[in-house]
Amino acid sequence: MPTPEPDRDSPGVPGFRTWRGVYLFVFGCFLAVVLALAIFTHVFA
Repeated sequence: MPTPEPDRDSPGVPGFRTWRGVYLFVFGCFLAVVLALAIFTHVFA
């Protein structure tokens, strides 16, 4: 029985099936860092 060929659009990143999921995760992390920096600036300024 031949092994199934991986999907060409698969990002090859564990935990993500599509590139859209990878992009959304990275964008969410970016927003979290920007929000944290804004909060830290307000608190420690």
